[in-house]
Amino acid sequence: MDRELALEFVRTTEAAALASAPFMGRGDKEATDNAAVVAMRNAFDNVDISGTVVIGEGEIDDAPMLYIGEKVGGGSNPQVDIAVDPVEGTTIVSKGLPNGIAVLAAGSKGSFLHAPDMYMDKIAVGAKAKGVVDLDLPIEENIRRVSQAIGKNIQDMTVAILDKPRHQERISKMRSLGCRIKIFPDGDVAMAMATATEDNTVDLMTGIGGAPEGVIAAAALKCLGGDFQGRLKPRDEDERKRAMDMGIKDVDKKLTIDDLAKGEDIFFAATGITGGDFLEGVRFKQTTASTHSLIMRAKTGTIRYIKAIHRLKK
Repeated sequence: MDRELALEFVRTTEAAALASAPFMGRGDKEATDNAAVVAMRNAFDNVDISGTVVIGEGEIDDAPMLYIGEKVGGGSNPQVDIAVDPVEGTTIVSKGLPNGIAVLAAGSKGSFLHAPDMYMDKIAVGAKAKGVVDLDLPIEENIRRVSQAIGKNIQDMTVAILDKPRHQERISKMRSLGCRIKIFPDGDVAMAMATATEDNTVDLMTGIGGAPEGVIAAAALKCLGGDFQGRLKPRDEDERKRAMDMGIKDVDKKLTIDDLAKGEDIFFAATGITGGDFLEGVRFKQTTASTHSLIMRAKTGTIRYIKAIHRLKK
């Protein structure tokens, strides 16, 4: 893919962020998500690609727009796989909490695992700890390994985990080590990225969250030079069958970052909706709105932060 597409991808996440930001704190998750989906889909019409959504808002019967398999873009080439989450953290935005973002990953055809909408066990780290974590090891051992790799005492490390009842045992084990724990309500793509950004506020992220978000996080960490592993966690035989129907032969396989996001021809874009660890939120004035975005490319490792002023009447 041409590098000139980078700004076009940012325009799609900007559109989603601008459309969903007015719903911040209003408690309406559905309206928040719908506004972002409509805006992102419309923005895609102006991007000169032939895109296929491989990670999106659900199956064709479950979502009116940006469903898995939908064609997006206004061109015939290049052929691009798209992974999107117009509002990564709908609960976060609807409650007015930090780290709500609009995200998109784009790669050449076949770049992303076609992950079904189910749970995935995940572990994410930054570049200094690349290659040292293993999803099959106890969380205590992974924390020790990261501590040695980054040269930080365990007591000074910050480990992020979703605030879910299923994580209570894991949190207890982490507390027994004495590390700092950041328990967050939603938005594990942002937390995975926080392990690898320049001012990393998190040293390791762990926990069971959504599989589609796992693929998007892996794409982001591919661009950032970090590391990620995941394993699908189907809750029943129907979910297991769905994964197999989507082409995943070994549902229980430990998935590396290269299994989830293949190759180097990958872009990742994100725009802040609510302010957070690495992106500012949308700010409205009387006739303008400002956005803060980043665009990354795995092939070059380039990370660009973009601040934009949008004139709302235009």
